[in-house]
Amino acid sequence: MRTFSLSISLLMAMGVSACNSGGGGGLNRPQDNAENRPPVAATAKNVIFFLGDGMGIATTTAARIYAVGEDGQLTMDTLPESGFVKTFSNDAQVTDSAPSMSAYMTGVKMNNEVISMSADTVAKPPTADLVSDCGAGNGKPASTLLELAKAANKATGVVTTTRVTHATPAATYAHVCHRDAEADIAAQLVPGGALYNGALKDGVDVVFGGGRQFFLPKAAGGKRADGRDLVAELKASGYGYAVDKAGFDAIDPAKTQRAVGLFSGSHMSYDLDRDSRKEPSLAEMTGKAIAMLSNRQGKQGFFLMVEGGRIDHALHETIAKKALQDTVAFDQAIKAAIDAMQQRDPGLKNTLIVVTADHDHTLVLNGYAKRTGKTAPGNPGVLGLAKDYVSGKSLTDLDGMPYTIIGFGNGENRVAGKRSAAAALTDDAVSADEYHQEAAIRMPAGGETHGGADVYIGAIGQGADSIHGFLENIEVFGLVKKAAGL
Repeated sequence: MRTFSLSISLLMAMGVSACNSGGGGGLNRPQDNAENRPPVAATAKNVIFFLGDGMGIATTTAARIYAVGEDGQLTMDTLPESGFVKTFSNDAQVTDSAPSMSAYMTGVKMNNEVISMSADTVAKPPTADLVSDCGAGNGKPASTLLELAKAANKATGVVTTTRVTHATPAATYAHVCHRDAEADIAAQLVPGGALYNGALKDGVDVVFGGGRQFFLPKAAGGKRADGRDLVAELKASGYGYAVDKAGFDAIDPAKTQRAVGLFSGSHMSYDLDRDSRKEPSLAEMTGKAIAMLSNRQGKQGFFLMVEGGRIDHALHETIAKKALQDTVAFDQAIKAAIDAMQQRDPGLKNTLIVVTADHDHTLVLNGYAKRTGKTAPGNPGVLGLAKDYVSGKSLTDLDGMPYTIIGFGNGENRVAGKRSAAAALTDDAVSADEYHQEAAIRMPAGGETHGGADVYIGAIGQGADSIHGFLENIEVFGLVKKAAGL
């Protein structure tokens, strides 16, 4: 695409018509002049930033095979621009989600556990009540893309399957020296209240996800020790409010200007476990957020962040099936967003959509396994045992025991001693919803770690052609900022 454009530019610079470079040999079409060309925006009026938490390359590959087979395509595979992103933080080779998402949102490399602060900020755990105690002079806030969008009079939204106060969504709108200060993070969302982040102007317009516990006082079943009922405060500020699918469905984008949906006390359910009668899907939340932000009166476009946050949690638990299903649900949200914006903005001439991850995990694909095709009843697919691509027999390790295609570098399921001392694995056992894949290094339950490899980035729409190649995560901030004219 870029090579073709360059060739056209060179021809025009030489005074040669791209449509007819010689006598009669050109394409038979009307002369390309200003009257025939549709207007092209100089910058993206709308930006949708998708973040798959922990969604490394091996995870997206496995999710593709799981959903559509080896030769199929996920929506994210079809984005016309793509590249890789380095994920290391200011003080660590392997980052956590706080500084990695903050790097995208602020353009600043910061220390692990720190959210949207200056590079010199030292991570300091919060008090027992989950409020900040950073100490005097410990860093200063770094402006985020969402805050810049507010300053440019754009509508803004945050959608996630985690708590809305968790590290990734918090990096868009909050500033704290430690990601665990979730009581403070929640307070920064509430217009007019103590600790409110004034850079949010009149407030984030749409907030959908989990995490009610940090918005409610302990007396009401929450975790706030200050006695504040942030839900009541948000309602008093003019926000619509939903706690379940019925309440979500009742939000009318044509009538509701701002809304908060907190669909669980903590994180929302894994997509594999989600009760569709109680919790909306990530795609549904994304679609409604786009509809609301597009209808926000008096605004000059919008900025929306969408996180597939529970991919990361399933990987920490080494439950590959849940991680892959959440990756597919994340991909469905990407498709929903592209379809919705194509209807509103044909050709995405005024819209930039970016898809990336904040870091990877230790998931690997083992052995010289034969192709499995997609996972379906009777076929565990990539979740099953590794089978030889010639004979079809189960591949075995040094102990003569079968092993799974998917494994982890570290995790909670590691056989002590020889694997021949344990029962042989079967396809039915390893493709179960709660199966924890085996790991090379034993960790406590849920203790599988992030990995330090580069991650994928893709883009489509206005300004997308600037997003390609090998990038530092802090560079992505500048590219999106420029593309959106912020």
